[in-house]
Amino acid sequence: MAVVLVLLFASVGLLYALISTSATVHYMDELNQKLNRDLARNLVADRNLVAEGRIDQLALKETFAQYMVINPSIEIYLLDLSGKILAYSADPGKVKRNRVSLEPINEFIRQGGKMPLLGDDPRSHDRQKAFSVTQVPSTEHPEGYLYVVLRGEQYEAADKLARESFFLRLSGWSVAASLGFGLIAGLLIFRLLTRRLHRLSMLMDRFHQSDFSALPVYAESSRMLGDEVDRIGVNFEQMAVRIQDQLGQLKTQDSLRRRLVAQVSHDLRTPLTSLQGYLESLSIKGDSLTSEERDEYLGIALRQSRRLSQQLNELFELASLDARETEPHSEPFPLAELIQDVVQKYRLRAESQNIKMQMPSSGALPFVHADIGLTERVLENLIENAFTHTPEKGVISVLAEPVGDFISVSVRDNGKGIEAQDLQHIFEPFFQSGNSGQSRQHAGLGLAIARRITEMQGGRIFARSEPGEGATITFTLPLKKPVPVSG
Repeated sequence: MAVVLVLLFASVGLLYALISTSATVHYMDELNQKLNRDLARNLVADRNLVAEGRIDQLALKETFAQYMVINPSIEIYLLDLSGKILAYSADPGKVKRNRVSLEPINEFIRQGGKMPLLGDDPRSHDRQKAFSVTQVPSTEHPEGYLYVVLRGEQYEAADKLARESFFLRLSGWSVAASLGFGLIAGLLIFRLLTRRLHRLSMLMDRFHQSDFSALPVYAESSRMLGDEVDRIGVNFEQMAVRIQDQLGQLKTQDSLRRRLVAQVSHDLRTPLTSLQGYLESLSIKGDSLTSEERDEYLGIALRQSRRLSQQLNELFELASLDARETEPHSEPFPLAELIQDVVQKYRLRAESQNIKMQMPSSGALPFVHADIGLTERVLENLIENAFTHTPEKGVISVLAEPVGDFISVSVRDNGKGIEAQDLQHIFEPFFQSGNSGQSRQHAGLGLAIARRITEMQGGRIFARSEPGEGATITFTLPLKKPVPVSG
C-alpha cells in the first residue's frame, strides 16, 4: 500500500507538470494573439506596403529587414490567395512548407474563432502556432495575405533559454520539494492510520500460529467504541473466543465419543461372550448333556441374545434421536389414560417380583400436546428404571398433576436412592448409579433416551433423591395448545 501511495504521488506530480506546461503554453498563445491581433494590418498601413493598389516589393523587403532587428520574435510571410508562400522574413534554409492552410486564416479574418487560433508554421511540417493575418493590398481587392507568425525561431530560442534559467529550475525544485514533503507526510499519516491494522494482523498471525490456543486481546474493554478498524478488532476478539469455545466443545465431544465407543464395546461384549460360550458348550457337549442342562444352556443363551438385542435397539434409538431422524408428531391426548394403560401393562411383572404399583389420583387432568408413542416410551423407560432399583415388597408410584402450563409426571421408587454426586449424571448415556442392586443387565441408555424425547417435545426432566429413601424422576409435557376463538 505504501508503494501504491508513492506511485500515486509520482503520477500526480507528472500529471501536474504536463497540465501546467500545457496550460501555460495555451495561455501564452492566447495572450500573445490577443495583444497582436491587428499586427499584420498595422504593418501594411504603417510601412506603406501598398502603392498604387499593389504590393510594394521594395517596401516589403525593407520591412522584413527592419522587423528582423526590431522584433526578432515574429516572422512575416506573404501568401497568395491559395496559401502559397511568395516571400518571407525567415532564413530561407529553414522554411519547409510551400503553402499554409487557409482555414484558420479565413476564420481569423471572419473574427468568429475562439482564441487562440493556431495556423501552420512554415518552418515545420506538422507544428502550428498563433498568428496575425490581413488581406493585401486591400480587403476589397485582395491579391494575397500578410501572414505573421507571432512566435518565431528566435522567440523559441529565447524561450528555451528562459526555461533553463534559475527561476524555472527553482520552480521545478519547489514543486519537487512540495511533492516530496506531501509524500513523506502522507506516508506518516498512512502509518498512523494503518498501525491498528498491522497490530490486528499480528494478533491474527499469533492466534493462528498458536493453533488457536492463545486468546488475542485487541481492546481493553469490550464496550470500546471506535471506527471500523476498532469494530473489526473487537469482532475478531469475540470470534476468537467463539472459536476456542467451539474447539473445546469438539474436544469434549470427541472425548465423549471415544468413551462411548469403549463403553458400547464393553457392554456389547459381555452378552455376546456369554451367548457364544453357552452355544459353544452346547455344540461341544451336546451329546453328554442332560435335557435339563441343555434347556438351561438354551435359556441362558436366549436371555443373553435378548439382552444384546435390547442394547442394540437402545443404541440405534439414541443415535436416531441425537441425529434428529425421529421427530415428534404432537397432538392433544389424555395423558391420564396413557399412564393407566402403561401401568396396567406392568401389573403382572410387579406381582411376579412382589412389588406394589400404585397410581394416586390427582383429579381430572387436561389434555397434553405431545407425541403419544414417544411419551409412552418415556414412561416405560422410567418404570423399567424403577423396577431395577426397587427391592422385593417395594412400591412404585406414578403421579401426574398440572403445574402451570405443563403436566408433571413423577415415577417414584423406594429403593436405595441415588447418591448426590450421581444425580447430575444419571441422564448421561451408559451411566450406572453406584447404588444399583443388580448386575448390569442394561446399557444405561433408558434415562438418556427419556431426556432426549422429553426435550424434543418442549418439556424437561429431572431427578430428586435421598440415599436410603428411594428416588423420584419427573418429566413435564406442555398442555394442549389453545384454539383461537373466532368472532
